[in-house]
Amino acid sequence: MRILKILGILLVILVVVAAGAATYVSTSFPDVGEAPDIKIDRTPERIARGEYLANNLMGCMDCHAERDFSKLTGPVKPGTEGAGGDFWDYKFGFPGKMYSPNITPTNLGSWTDGEIYRAITAGVNKDGDALFPIMPYPHFGKMPREEIYSVIAYLRTLPERPGEYPERELDFPLNFIVNTMPQKSEEKFSFPDVTNKVEYGKYLMNAAACADCHTPQIKGEYQMDQFLAGGMQFELPDGGISTAANITPHPETGIGKWTEQAFVNRFKQYDESTFVPTAVNKGEFNSIMPWTYYSRLGEEELSAIYTYLQSLEAIDNKVEKFAMKKEAE
Repeated sequence: MRILKILGILLVILVVVAAGAATYVSTSFPDVGEAPDIKIDRTPERIARGEYLANNLMGCMDCHAERDFSKLTGPVKPGTEGAGGDFWDYKFGFPGKMYSPNITPTNLGSWTDGEIYRAITAGVNKDGDALFPIMPYPHFGKMPREEIYSVIAYLRTLPERPGEYPERELDFPLNFIVNTMPQKSEEKFSFPDVTNKVEYGKYLMNAAACADCHTPQIKGEYQMDQFLAGGMQFELPDGGISTAANITPHPETGIGKWTEQAFVNRFKQYDESTFVPTAVNKGEFNSIMPWTYYSRLGEEELSAIYTYLQSLEAIDNKVEKFAMKKEAE
C-alpha cells in the first residue's frame, strides 16, 4: 500500500508539472513581439512586384486556394485564388488537419499591415496565435522588408472572395509545441545581384521554399545530409503517392545530366498559354508539384535556380516519383 501511495503522489506531481509546462508554453509563447506599426504605401511598383511574387514565386496564390487533383499537376480551381481551402492531414504526413485560410480582404480586411507582415515573416496571426510552419514564414522572414511590403500591397488589391474553413486540429503535444515555433524575422537575404546566378538562385529557392518539399524532414527538422535530395511523399486524393524529386546535381538520380535549357523547358512545358491540364484517372501519374504555377517564372529566374542547384553537393537518392498505395490498387 505504501508503494501505491508513493506512485499516486508521483503521478499527481507529474500531472501538475505537465499542466504547468503546458500553461507556460500557452501563455509565454509565441514570443516574437508586437506587430510592427507600419502603413504600406500601395505604389504601382510595389503592387506589380507583389503580384509577381505572390503569383509566380512565393506560393501565396497556390496554397491559399483549392487545387483540382482530378487533373494533371493539380491546377488551382479558377475563382479560388486567395480564398484558401488547400487541405493537409495525415495523408500528407501532417500531424492533424488544417486548411489554408482566406487571404483576400474578406478575411484580411480587419488586419493592419503590421499584423499581416508579422504573420508572413514571423508566423503569428492577428490574434497572437502561432501559425504552423507549413506556412513557410521561416523562409519569408529572411527576405528583405521591401519584398514583403510589396506582397502586402498586392494582397490589399485582391477582390473579396468567400472562403471560410474549420479551425486547424493539431495532435498532442504538437498543439502546445506549435506555440514555440514562430521566430522573429532575420532578414538574412538582401536582394542579390542578379548577375551572380548562384546567389540569385539561392535567393529564389528560399523565397519559393523549395527545400520544404524536396528535403526529407524528421519532426520538422531538415535532414541536411539529404538536402534537396527528394523523397518526401504526399498522398493524392485518389490514393496516388507523389514523391518529391531529387534535384541535386547527382548524374544518375538527380539532375546532374540536365542542361540548363532542359531545366527551363521542364517548367515551360506547363505554360498556361499552351498547356491544358488533362483529366487523370485513378492509377495514372500525377504530381503534387504545382508545375502550372511555377511555369510563370521567367527564364532568367529559372536559369539562376538551375545554376544554384548545380553548385550543390550531388546526393545519390533514387526516387520513384509516382506510385499507388497498395490498399488503393
